[in-house]
Amino acid sequence: MTTDIRITSGPVTADAPALTRFDRRDFLRVSSVAGGGLLLGTFLDFDGSSLLGAAERIGGGAGMVAGEFMPNAFIKIAANGAITIMSKNPEVGQGIKTMLPMIIAEELDVTWESITIEQAMSNEAAYGRQVAGGSSATPTNWEPLRRAGAAGRQLLVAAAAETWGVPPADCITEAGVVHHRGSGRKATYGALAAKAATLPAPALSGVTLKNPKEYKIIGKFTAGVDNLKIVTGQPIFGIDVTVPGMVHAVFEKAPVFGAKVASANLDEILKLPGVKQAFIVDGTANLAGLMPGVAILAETWWHARSARRRLRVTWADHPTAQQSSAGFSAKAAELMATTPQTVPRTDGDVSAAFASATKVVEANYEYPFLAHAPLEPQNCTARFADGKMEIWAPSQSPQAGRVLVAATLGIAETDIAIHMVRGGGGFGRRLNNDYMVEAAFIAKQAGVPVKLTWSREDDMAHDFYRPAGFHRLKGGVDAQGKIVAWENHFVTFGEGTRFAPAAAIGGTEFPIGFIPNLTFGVSTMPLGVPTGFLRAPTSNAIAFVYQSFIDELALAAGRDPVQFRLDLLAQAATITRAAGAPPLAVDAERMRGVLALVAEKSGWGKRRLPKGAGMGVGMHYSHRGYFAEVVEITVSRSGEVKVVKVWVAGDVGSQIINPSGALHQVQGSVLDGLAEAFKQEITIEGGRAMQSNFDDFELLRITEAPPVEVHFRTTDFPPTGMGEPALPPVIPALTNAIFAATGKRVRSLPLTRHDLSWS
Repeated sequence: MTTDIRITSGPVTADAPALTRFDRRDFLRVSSVAGGGLLLGTFLDFDGSSLLGAAERIGGGAGMVAGEFMPNAFIKIAANGAITIMSKNPEVGQGIKTMLPMIIAEELDVTWESITIEQAMSNEAAYGRQVAGGSSATPTNWEPLRRAGAAGRQLLVAAAAETWGVPPADCITEAGVVHHRGSGRKATYGALAAKAATLPAPALSGVTLKNPKEYKIIGKFTAGVDNLKIVTGQPIFGIDVTVPGMVHAVFEKAPVFGAKVASANLDEILKLPGVKQAFIVDGTANLAGLMPGVAILAETWWHARSARRRLRVTWADHPTAQQSSAGFSAKAAELMATTPQTVPRTDGDVSAAFASATKVVEANYEYPFLAHAPLEPQNCTARFADGKMEIWAPSQSPQAGRVLVAATLGIAETDIAIHMVRGGGGFGRRLNNDYMVEAAFIAKQAGVPVKLTWSREDDMAHDFYRPAGFHRLKGGVDAQGKIVAWENHFVTFGEGTRFAPAAAIGGTEFPIGFIPNLTFGVSTMPLGVPTGFLRAPTSNAIAFVYQSFIDELALAAGRDPVQFRLDLLAQAATITRAAGAPPLAVDAERMRGVLALVAEKSGWGKRRLPKGAGMGVGMHYSHRGYFAEVVEITVSRSGEVKVVKVWVAGDVGSQIINPSGALHQVQGSVLDGLAEAFKQEITIEGGRAMQSNFDDFELLRITEAPPVEVHFRTTDFPPTGMGEPALPPVIPALTNAIFAATGKRVRSLPLTRHDLSWS
């Protein structure tokens, strides 16, 4: 059973099927707080197993004050009825600070307006994994947090039943109040909190969850809890942090990644107005850690920035200075002309299939390095005193930052406290914690609290870039218009079978497993440029390549691109799979569902478009989400591309928790992908990034943003994440639309590389 949900505006409702059984070990901590309140905490790690040791270490009991109890996800109910729910994961604009507490509040059966949300500290021993990345928050927290809320509700019902001397089954809850059906008696959660704290905790595996038809919070459009603070400019971001006695720091690093300082005019810098300290940082060889550079500390950031403009550094020679984008392209062409260094996957008899194919298509595709470009540059505030480090950071992976700081500075991890501060965009950039270790090192060295703030130019020049990549593709179709052979030689970065971060592609990536005769080969070349995970990592590039080439094969077969894909998805059922072969990475029926839905909603094939206009389709599975998208464009005779509209169909399981957040994530993903396709590229020359700001690495302007219509299918699968899987399909949908409008095939990005004029 599936239900189509269209998200445009207003409320959304859907019946969600039962989810998979929750049979993990669990533990609920119940404690009283000062004033007779109640604390409820589940102690579940990332895999759902118990963290009993953490529970015992944290402890509980009367007299505990708010902020000292650090569970995975917990509810605090005060005697006056005030209810606080902690948000455990970093918030970088993906809406998690709102969405995760919605799950708890729903099952606790309180009104959304009655609760207060607090951001948790970084403490994985208590909370479990705290990461903003991989669209993982929903699939890993959905079941545990529902049960945490339901356990709290069950405990409060038990307290009321014992107080009244009635069976718990005769009691119901509504809006933070327990009611007794027979007598009409009622008690607020606050009035029951002290009693509930004395009762034994229920087993999480045995609590009764709400029927989704009863949801009052989940599935309803809910504004972000920080929205008012954001639009009124309140100081909630990392860049807003201030601590007593702090100084401001800037950190100059070599434009060639990893180059050390040979000399610097520190004597001159120390004489400048407002400057407090300036020193050389030797750094480490870890491109993702503390890099060499020069730190300048001053009374204000402006003083530090002004002094930096007077800084003169001589940088030591570094081998990465020999690397360039042009050199990578030349080397890739050389490698693609030879046999792949490794062949991770071969199915069937590829040579024979090509020999018998009716038509064979060959094409080379490539895509560039990309920067993350969050609106808030990297920043971190750190204070070191009495052997302990305190950090305020907008990190997507604070625990990884703690580990990095501890290893680099020789501080015990237990002596490092990290405040998770809201980040002004992350997109994967803040999974790396170089700015955190820089601030911590500078603060320890300087002996005073330090606020390190990067400039926009720092952020662009010292990113962990989405890796560039190169593909030599060959495909064959038979007389019936089916793909019978596929060959891909992928050239990427690394050494042997060790890939640079985010530079690998899995051996089960679609269409692997859907074509009977297929080979996937890989060659690598060395890289001294730091790379990392950009929103929808790997998928943001591979969808462009594979979905564009599938369109080329559809053209060769004389088939409609949508029907060609539907047939390809159905083809897996006809292929005999070898014993021990990896399972298919893509559920064909779920992908067929979103593809058919987006074709229907966009009117695919039902409208006659004028010359210079076109529609293109793309689909992709990533981060547990299935998405298909159609882009309609016009191209002027001079080659100017305008996106008229984008239609999106997605399948992320049985429940859209916050339709408002889901809509924003999908629309943001689409616009992000369009910006990447149209304009964005980081070019390397002499081992350094040549782009420096938004004038030469452009974001999409609001006047360029098309309407994005979003539809969801609900299916019998647990709900999954939304931050990433909607991005990849839009890029090939755009480039396929360009071909439909102009007859020009786009095989490299960005579009600024191409003359798209037509006559």
